[in-house]
Amino acid sequence: MPIFSAPDGTGLACHVRGEGEPLVVLPGGPMRATAYLGNLGGLDAHHRLLLLDLRGTGQSEVPADPATYRCDRLVDDVEALRCHLGLERMDVLAHSAGGSLAMLYAARYPDRVGRLALITATPWALGLPATAEDRLTAARLRASEPWFADAFPAFEAWLSGTGDFDPVFVPFFYGRWDDTARAHAGREEDETNDDAADRYGADGAYDPDATLSALARFTAPVLVLAGEVDGGPRPGLARRAAEAFPSGEFAMQPGAGHYPWLDDPDWFVGRVAGFLRAGN
Repeated sequence: MPIFSAPDGTGLACHVRGEGEPLVVLPGGPMRATAYLGNLGGLDAHHRLLLLDLRGTGQSEVPADPATYRCDRLVDDVEALRCHLGLERMDVLAHSAGGSLAMLYAARYPDRVGRLALITATPWALGLPATAEDRLTAARLRASEPWFADAFPAFEAWLSGTGDFDPVFVPFFYGRWDDTARAHAGREEDETNDDAADRYGADGAYDPDATLSALARFTAPVLVLAGEVDGGPRPGLARRAAEAFPSGEFAMQPGAGHYPWLDDPDWFVGRVAGFLRAGN
């Protein structure tokens, strides 16, 4: 596990899985340790995954200044990783909240990105948040599930601000609520730095107009992949994000939720590996 220094001296960890062409992987959460990504459904059979534990998560050090958890400040850490790896250009895969970090990185360092895969990434950096109605609309697609009757009222209350987060509605984030999904969800609290997560999207983190303007000149190929039953983002919102890139393409994984490599690993790996392979 390589350890390297961020520009402010914070020690950062990068986990390596698999062999082949390098693929830098940015986690979501926000601020969840990369352990939850596993081997991305077997993508490590096609690429050498380089999974960055963001500062204050996983094996990376807690920074002296908590303000550096803000998404735009983390761009410097991604660039430090590229320099540490000695890559002139790198392919990048980002999941969920990590998608906004990847977009900000591409906007600032367009010549350093070869191909970019955005996986169920809510495009906060583009000023396109997933709304409560987006999430509820996606949740209603699960009405035939045996857990729906108990989960939906709690989910609706949480999204309206009248209820607290309740584990009963966690199944909405997964395309298949099976033992694998339950084990995956059960690790989230231990793998997430809540203080850092609260600061990730703090005031000043995003400038959508500037980012959209910069990405309009970003010509590298971009895959924006959405899960069919994911509410954040719904496929329509993900498609709008893809349209922000001159060479953006949209894909929807059937039956998938927010963690598509768990729902159908073969479909996920085939689509993502095919996209990345086109550049080699």
